[in-house]
This record gives sequence, C-alpha cells and structure tokens, in this order.
Amino acid sequence: MPNDARTLAQSAYTDIRALIVGGELPPGTKLIVRLLSERLGLSATPIKSALAALERDGFLVAVPNRGFYVPQVGLRDLLEIYELREMLDGIAARRAARAPSSAEFVRTVLAPLLARQREHGGDGDLAGLRDLDVEFHRAIWRASGNARLARVTENLSGQIRLAWSGRPSGGIVRTLREHEAIMAAIAAGDAARAERVSRAHVRHSVAAYERALVSPDGAR
Repeated sequence: MPNDARTLAQSAYTDIRALIVGGELPPGTKLIVRLLSERLGLSATPIKSALAALERDGFLVAVPNRGFYVPQVGLRDLLEIYELREMLDGIAARRAARAPSSAEFVRTVLAPLLARQREHGGDGDLAGLRDLDVEFHRAIWRASGNARLARVTENLSGQIRLAWSGRPSGGIVRTLREHEAIMAAIAAGDAARAERVSRAHVRHSVAAYERALVSPDGAR
C-alpha cells in the first residue's frame, strides 16, 4: 500500500475507532462505508481498509453478506481482555519502577494526572475521569520502554471502554487510592510492589464491572 493510502487508512482507523470507543457508534450499529466517507471526508478505499483493520483488532465484527457491526462485548469477552491487561499492566509498572527516572516520571507525569482525576471525580464528570484513567495507564505503558506492550494494551483498553460504554464506572475512591499506591511503588523504585498493586488494580476493575451488571447504579 502506498504511503499516502496508508496514511489515509490510518486516519480513518483512528477516527472510526474514536467514534466506537466514545459511544457515538454504539454496539449493534452497522457501519456503512458511504456514510462514513461523507462524515470523514475520505474515499471508500481507506474506509474499507480501516474497517478491516478494526475487525482484526476486535472493534468490529464482520457478518457474512451483511457487513461490519459494532460488537456487543459480553462478560466472557471482558474477562479474557482483563486477564491480559492484568499481566501486561503488571509488567509495565514493574519496568517503569526499574527506570532510573522513575521518581521524576511520577512527579512530573503521574501526579498531575492523578490531581486532574480527583478534580473530575469531585465534579462527577465520569466521562472525563475515564479519559484521564486511560491517560494515567497509557503513561505507564509508555514508560515501560516496551513499544509492543504499549500497542497491545492500547488496543485492549479500547475494547474495555467499548464494553463500559453507557455503564457507570463506580469505585472512584478506590480507583484513586489504587492509583496512589501504583505511583508510590514506581516512585520508590520497588518493581515487585509496583507489579503487585497494578495487577490487583486490574482485578478490582473486573469485580467492579461484574457488580455493575448486577447493580444498575454501579454503587460501591
């Protein structure tokens, strides 16, 4: 694929993925190439390439003779995703804690993100809080120094957000407290503790999702 075509396909991928993860294209929606072309100002070719890539990455399902649809992400799907996230987030935190600049990373990157999370949590801005939660973890993935890990976790995170679309997140106080624990371990250079608390954080997120399925108000 020529560079220009690849750039347009990547642009289409990014834009359509954002519409899916952000809830503008909810589960069950059929994606129509003509409408997406009009919306994004792109020809059909990069749109079709993007849809195929999104299907490979788990953000769409292809139904034979019917086209591409935004999938319903069920509990079983989410448990599989979180199983991978637990392992990868643990590795990322461990590697970030081993970096020579771990304390500086926490002070200049993670601490400001946590402060913003507290602000959004206090205002009841759950959408903003979710965005900042992704930024917090994305910073750790990147600080791991493992580019492949960062790409995989970014993909898994997007699928989790798709599953959470329209659901309350719950557990704001717990989430912020656990982020503090992750920060403290990384800043101290304690790789084992950083991995342990990061993995526990992911397990608690699974439990929160399961509770949300039972309790519509997402309390706790």
